[in-house]
Amino acid sequence: MKVSKNKLVILIVAIVIVATVGICLFIKYQTYDYMEIAKTYENSSKDNANYQYCLNGILRYSRDGIAMLDDVGREKWNQPCQMSNPIVETNVDSGIVADKGGTSILVFNRKGIKGEIRTTKTIEKASVSSQGIVGAILKDEETPLVMCYDAKGNILVEHETTFGTTGYPVDIALSEDGKTMLVSYLCTEGNTVLTKIAYYYFGNSGEQKDNKAVYQTEMKDTVVPIVGFMKKDISVLIADNALVFCQGLKKPKEVARVELTSEIQSVAYDDEYVAFLLKNSETGAYNLELYNTKGKQVTSVTVDKEYKDMKIMDGQIMMYDGKLCSIYHKDGVHKYEGKMEENIMEIFPISGLNRYMVINASGFHEVQLAN
Repeated sequence: MKVSKNKLVILIVAIVIVATVGICLFIKYQTYDYMEIAKTYENSSKDNANYQYCLNGILRYSRDGIAMLDDVGREKWNQPCQMSNPIVETNVDSGIVADKGGTSILVFNRKGIKGEIRTTKTIEKASVSSQGIVGAILKDEETPLVMCYDAKGNILVEHETTFGTTGYPVDIALSEDGKTMLVSYLCTEGNTVLTKIAYYYFGNSGEQKDNKAVYQTEMKDTVVPIVGFMKKDISVLIADNALVFCQGLKKPKEVARVELTSEIQSVAYDDEYVAFLLKNSETGAYNLELYNTKGKQVTSVTVDKEYKDMKIMDGQIMMYDGKLCSIYHKDGVHKYEGKMEENIMEIFPISGLNRYMVINASGFHEVQLAN
């Protein structure tokens, strides 16, 4: 049987495409034993700085200042400051460095500092929208405050709280557009601990209400230390015994709930997933579990070590603690587990298959997974 020239060409192209896809999938989902250093860039910082990948750059922050670096560690801009305990929160186009226990918040974007906020009480928690609107929980010995500021420090919202009525504010989050604020409050009812969840909307839907609250709910026998916004209009409540997803900004409603029966060791979330490292009390090992915004479990694998730091990025879960590092694909494939020569300060994927940037005290290292 004769095969036409065109059909032969199509067949050869199809075979090449299938083979290429197969090779790429094999490389992508293979387990690797080593991290080979491809390039190293000197770390110009000599102080005890911390690093976080955000806003398509690398943020270096310490007690003495913050700086945005490019992907090889060169400074784009630098802002000196004095903070005792700097913490970082980011959104799509803006970020903040807040002095936890102090009264200073620096608002920044990719190009530099947008403004500085000076608070009247000490900062407990803070959040930021993509436009640079800042939400903060402030505390003193008497009455905590839930505040909203613009990037220049002008007060947009001031909400006084009491333990006997609203409860004590535990965590705060702002939606990407800055119009919705989510706060969890810890309360007591007799001998029972409960959490009150409140959504405040600063658009038309909330303007008829004195405190802008558009949705409130209670979770009994539950503490909710983490709240946040994910993609579009999805928000997440991470409790000590449950994972709850809500949808909507003007009129949010619960759309999925996952009961957690194991102790949470570490947690991380991005726009699409929430990851837990849970202690298995029966085996003494740990379970790594990943959920999507519909509450569906995407991955559940056994992990033999505890990791203090965990992050999700580009469909990968990266866990690290000191020199130890472990990387999983979102589908549960264990891509890498090993030990580096120095403590890991930050790790994140970079362009190229199985390539990462690892930051430690000696420099910025482009690494490649290898066998």
